[in-house]
Amino acid sequence: MSAPARSSQELNDTIAGGIGESPLRPDGTLKVRGEFAYSSDLWHENMLWGATLRSPHPHALITRLDVAPALAVPGVHAVLTHEDVPGENVYGLKYQDTPALAVDRVRFQGEPVAILAADHPEIARQALKRIVVEYEVLEPITDPERAAHDETLPHLHPDGNLVRYQRILKGDPDATADVVVSGVYEIGMQDQAFLGPESGLAVPDDDGGVDLYLATQWLHVDQRQTAKALGLPLEKVRLTLSGVGGAFGGREDLSMQIHSCMLALRTGRPVKMVYNRLESFFGHVHRHPAKMYYEHGATKDGKLVYVRAKLYFDGGAYASKTPVVVGNGTTLSVGPYNVPNAKIEGWGVYTNNPTCGAMRGLGAVQPTYAYESQMDKLAAALEMDPADLRILNAMSEGSTNVTGQLVDFPAPVGELIQRLKDMPLPPERTGPVDIRDLPGGASNTTHGEGVVRGVGYGVTIKNISYAEGLDDYSTARVRLEVIGGEAVALVHTAAAEVGQGLVTLQQQIARTELGVQRVTVHVADTSVGDAGSSSASRQTYITGGAVRNACRAVAEAVFARFGRSDVTLSGGKLVAADGEALVSLVDVLGDEAIEETREYHHRKTYPLDPETGQGDAHVQYGFSAHRAVVDVDTELGLVKVVQLDCAQDVGKAMNPDAVVAQIQGGSAQGLGLAVMEEILVRDGKVRNPSFTDYLIPTILDMPPMRVDVLERADPHAPYGVRGVGEPPTISATPAIANAIRAATGLELPRVPVRPEHITFSRGEKK
Repeated sequence: MSAPARSSQELNDTIAGGIGESPLRPDGTLKVRGEFAYSSDLWHENMLWGATLRSPHPHALITRLDVAPALAVPGVHAVLTHEDVPGENVYGLKYQDTPALAVDRVRFQGEPVAILAADHPEIARQALKRIVVEYEVLEPITDPERAAHDETLPHLHPDGNLVRYQRILKGDPDATADVVVSGVYEIGMQDQAFLGPESGLAVPDDDGGVDLYLATQWLHVDQRQTAKALGLPLEKVRLTLSGVGGAFGGREDLSMQIHSCMLALRTGRPVKMVYNRLESFFGHVHRHPAKMYYEHGATKDGKLVYVRAKLYFDGGAYASKTPVVVGNGTTLSVGPYNVPNAKIEGWGVYTNNPTCGAMRGLGAVQPTYAYESQMDKLAAALEMDPADLRILNAMSEGSTNVTGQLVDFPAPVGELIQRLKDMPLPPERTGPVDIRDLPGGASNTTHGEGVVRGVGYGVTIKNISYAEGLDDYSTARVRLEVIGGEAVALVHTAAAEVGQGLVTLQQQIARTELGVQRVTVHVADTSVGDAGSSSASRQTYITGGAVRNACRAVAEAVFARFGRSDVTLSGGKLVAADGEALVSLVDVLGDEAIEETREYHHRKTYPLDPETGQGDAHVQYGFSAHRAVVDVDTELGLVKVVQLDCAQDVGKAMNPDAVVAQIQGGSAQGLGLAVMEEILVRDGKVRNPSFTDYLIPTILDMPPMRVDVLERADPHAPYGVRGVGEPPTISATPAIANAIRAATGLELPRVPVRPEHITFSRGEKK
């Protein structure tokens, strides 16, 4: 029987760094000093370097492949193709449709064709040029809307070009309304832009297996896919997490995992692979571009009557997370608003564009931009304040979403918007202005001529954790023992620390539950049970729940050993209900450690009805809202975000400083998508695969932020937590886009908003 829930204050009067506090990250100082070891820093004696030959074409047949010239290069130890894959030459997160190495055709620019290992990275790079590949170039399929409907197009996969179609019907799909607005919206392809490139080190073992040290988001799913391709049992493919230099979804799919292991097993020597920045752009998935058709109907007083939408998601060459993007995109398609009637259709399709998969805000970013653009358009048609329109229609506890699911936890959407509305706006410019505060001012491109200001709102709803019936769980092993005369806890999970502060959080939970100061977090690896992916804003909820459960099992074992159950753990002691310290934990433990392993599973979700799309698909929602203030130079098309305020419900701020940092970081990615970040793809080819040409926000682009954190506990979640990391990314983008529209009066139906969209469209202003 589990111990009752206890607060940090009740447990830890003398323990610092528990739940609700903001202790220093154990990896923080090393990272600030540049001393932290990332996976690209790995080294092993007698190590070889791996490299990958990639297709220059987005769509082509392979008519000849000759590796002999490369194998003849001195210092090259192995050159492998699809014929050398020991197991099944296929992998994938949802559908197993992706070859580890191309067989007879390539479906996107950058698809791996061959791999090799050499004594030095430069030898490897030069040897790649010696591999002979002849192609019959084919016409690429690049239009996702056409791919969804045109059966005359060639099939990129045996079952056609459709990955998933999802329809959602609620109420009367043919309902009518007094006021109707419509629009067509597009969103470009965004890159995760993590600074640490794909990298890892594979070390062959005498048992015929392999140990892989790498940066990833999900150790166990990598293990399963890699073992299948290697033709090895799971226990012979052992993965250990190394330092991760950012992720944001881009490390959910495999990159160098299978390749490095193949080379290590073939050569019998450790093999390290590190992508350069150019290769990284081709070596991981990106955010799905989308085209979305929306129509909103409302009463004369502003109450939403219906939403109808068609959403097209470009999945690129392979499925990756496209099925999930379609599911999230359609189920979240009307936003955090009460909508009695809806007809939503979503398509995810294969094309010969780069493969798209997970990225922060998976599936919710695209529709949020569209429906928030519509809410501003509707407010204009009704001559209402945009914030007031949103508050009028805001979802609350007891609402049902577009799939008919009851929201049975706090949903303070209206309060979030009102809090933003009540925040002071930045003062208007008067008198002389520092040109650095103007759009493009740091480059001395403007002195304030033609600069106008706009204010915009963006609000979102994002599902937390896995959905549609998937069993989402995590595993934690906790050990309590005496070391150096002090009770010490060891927490072991396979959860990936990708920069979000998960290692710190596990320490905080153990300190709170066990009442001990010293907590060590074991390196994440596959020797402990699955923890799922560090994605979907789920790790605090799910792995946090597993660590809590394991800690409480350890505590129960301590109480049993002591012989009393009416006690708690605090300050390294067993404490009676009246606060009396009864005995030291060190004395109870003695020389015998206590170790327990537990899982945490959230409450069940269910698949959507195949005909109506109705069903309880999600376990929890996160809500956030932004208000953006922008200055726009209408003559130059330049935008400066002057202020970007956010209000977000986090359920419980487990680590308040980390919560604010997540909101700030997510807002920066949303800003990037709004005004600068896009992978430019023409005829299936990437035109800007570098940080010179793919722009991301810097400290000069980020404005001041007010962050208002609400804590409305979810009664179904451990400690009442609500996922934090994704929502601010989602709501920041439409807030900025709506502010630019407010400043210019332009339609601007696409993000990122580029200078030419403003300058070339000025004739549209009414």
